[in-house]
Amino acid sequence: METISSKDNTEGGYIAFFDLDRTITKAISGKELARSALRKGVLSYANLIYALYTSLVYKLNLIDEQNIVDEMVRWVKDLKEESLLDLCTEVTRNVMLPSVYKEARLEIKLHKEKNAKVVLLSSALTPICKEMAKNLKMDDIVCSELEVINEYLTGRPVGKLCFGKEKAVRLLSYCEKYNSSASDSWYYGDSISDLAVLSSVGNPVCVNADRMLKKAAIKRGWKILKWTY
Repeated sequence: METISSKDNTEGGYIAFFDLDRTITKAISGKELARSALRKGVLSYANLIYALYTSLVYKLNLIDEQNIVDEMVRWVKDLKEESLLDLCTEVTRNVMLPSVYKEARLEIKLHKEKNAKVVLLSSALTPICKEMAKNLKMDDIVCSELEVINEYLTGRPVGKLCFGKEKAVRLLSYCEKYNSSASDSWYYGDSISDLAVLSSVGNPVCVNADRMLKKAAIKRGWKILKWTY
């Protein structure tokens, strides 16, 4: 688990967790990273086709969600860590930051003014999350980290990637670590894959929800927001 703290505690406040892709930003970091890698010849068309195939298999519920995300990062195997960092920097500055929803910035600011600790909880990679959190003045990140050995990526994650049910595990662990109640916490997410983590907090907020999440949110009486770019 990757957690980078800028505060030792919540200073008596609550915690507001935000997803990144399609919640804070219009862009999807993994897709943009793959596009950049393809342009630079870092990602082969064969690997891209395989990633699209595995994504389709997941949508058809033919494979476990954790297995699918593990498979989709295997394209970085044998890539030098420095090359991935360069790709992440380029994508964050040129695509991700310009696509931040104005409402997201306002919502983060609102929570900060209420003495909340604001945390980026995302399946996105550490370098992207670090840069995004810094720009948005967020307090911490909990995200996905890839294994590096002798400066080269192995194509494996460190622990589990921060996706699906794992997000709920990370959120509850984070709240426990900082002696904060999940029932007082907020989580902002956009996808049905966020159902478990949304269900784990007292204040779930669905932003630009996909069809399945919107249906679940209406059934549960959750707050639904539409943010525009």
